[in-house]
Parts: sequence; structure tokens; C-alpha cells
Amino acid sequence: MRCKNSYHLYAAITILFWSMAFVFTRLALRYFSVYSLGLLRYAVATLTLIPVAILTRMKPPALRDWPWFLLAAVMGFSLYMVVFNYASQSVSASTGSVILATAPILTALLARVFFHEKLTPLQYGAIGLSFVGVTVLTVLRGGLTVNLGVAFMFLAALMFSCYNLLQRRLTRTYSALQSSVWSIFIGTLMLCVFLPRAAGELAAAPPIQYLYLAILGVFSSALAYCAWSKALSLAKNTSSVSNYMFITPFLTTLLGLWIAGEAVEPATVIGGVLIIAGLAMFRLGDKGLAALRGRATKRGA
Repeated sequence: MRCKNSYHLYAAITILFWSMAFVFTRLALRYFSVYSLGLLRYAVATLTLIPVAILTRMKPPALRDWPWFLLAAVMGFSLYMVVFNYASQSVSASTGSVILATAPILTALLARVFFHEKLTPLQYGAIGLSFVGVTVLTVLRGGLTVNLGVAFMFLAALMFSCYNLLQRRLTRTYSALQSSVWSIFIGTLMLCVFLPRAAGELAAAPPIQYLYLAILGVFSSALAYCAWSKALSLAKNTSSVSNYMFITPFLTTLLGLWIAGEAVEPATVIGGVLIIAGLAMFRLGDKGLAALRGRATKRGA
């Protein structure tokens, strides 16, 4: 199978850029406010994608699909970005990535509700184990601010899961590029309510912050979301793509150590192990467990 026709490459590229986002968001929030950073990040993404839209003669969505694009803009960009940035103020990059890695499970639950996709008993157990991990993160770290940050990051994971389903729906009618570009454009317009404050902070920002904004806007937003939508359009089901988010905690921890010098907290390790174990159980499923038992039986024979 050629790489351009495989969702694996696009999903892997996205996860790398999103892992960077956890680290550079923490660095940018040392100077910018939650609201300003949300607008500035997607303003950069919009400026990056406008030439693409012009060169490809991209048409606007049909009138009947505007409600879906508006909802995707809220869940994936405008409100999502405010919630994500707020959470990133009080949790480390590695902790945030672990919590957001629950999105594949939440996506599967939403697909069960809206698309009537079935879950196995083992997968329900995996969901419970991952929620225990999130609880451990909250309890062990303690403190109202940290707990609130964990709660907001979990809310961000839920919103992103909704975005996954919306993009899956939109890419049935529109190209991956078209669905992601218009969602970003609309989300950026919604964030413009914070323009006065963002303009003031940007004018006085040190040069290094411009680099952070460029990385977040170009790579972690424009390129990453376009690649993600492309992966969703190529895969047979949403979970095949969203499962790639399991990798983000590992990559984010490495990048956090390398770029920001963040220490790995014990609560992140304990809660993270439980969450990742739940994610692995969910991915394995009853069929995978049966296959492993079958192999063990053959070897015993």
C-alpha cells in the first residue's frame, strides 16, 4: 500500500505535532493569557492556510452543512482551545497528554451512542480502568487548581472526541483539506472576541514567543489538523485513527524533558500507567484476547 493512501502516515505525523503542542503551549502560557494564545495560535494557522485555500480554489461549504462546520469549529478549535490552554496552565505537558489520550475511548463511547457501535465487556472494563487512572492523577496531585486543571483537560478530551466524529461525518462529503480548513477558519473567527487583549500581548512579546506561536500555528494546528482529517477520511473507522493518540504521552514526556526540562511527576507515572493499561485493553478487545489464548493453547499442545 502506498503511503499516500494509508492513514498511518498522516496519523503519525499529526501525533508528533500534537505532542509538540503540549510542550510549546506550556512555554507560551508563561507570557500569553489562555484566551490570547488560543486566538494567536489559530490566527497563524489561518494565515498559513489562506494561500492554500486560494491556490486550490476551495469552495465554501454548502448551506445545509454550515451547522456541522460551526459545531466542529467549537469542539475542535474555539472553545476547545480555551479549555485546553486553561488546563495546560496547571498540569504538566506529560500529565496533560496522558489525560487527553483518553480521547480514543471517549470517541468509541460516543460512537456507541450515536452510531450504535458495540463495545465488548473487556472494553468496558478498559474504560473503567482508564477512569481510575484519571482519578489517581487528581487525588495524588491534590490541590484545587491542579484538580481543576485535570478536569478541564478531561473536558478537552471529551470535546476532541466529538470533533473526531464530526470530522468523520464531514469527510464523507468534503475533502480532508476542505473540512479541516473551513473548521479552522470559523474557529478563528469565533476567537476574535479576544483580539484587543491578544494584540496588546503580542506587541510586547519577546522574540522567542513568536517562535512558539509559529510552531503551534503552522505545525501543531494547520498541518496537524489537515493530516488528521486526511487520516480520518482514509481509515475504515474512527477508532483506527484516534488510537494513535495512545502514543502522545510517551512522545510528550520525551519532548517535555528535552525542550522544557519538565520533571516527570510520580502521579503522572502511576496514573499514566493505569490509563495506558486501560487503553491497551481497549485496543486488544475480546477478539485479541481470544487470539492470544488460541496461540497459547497451540503452543501447549
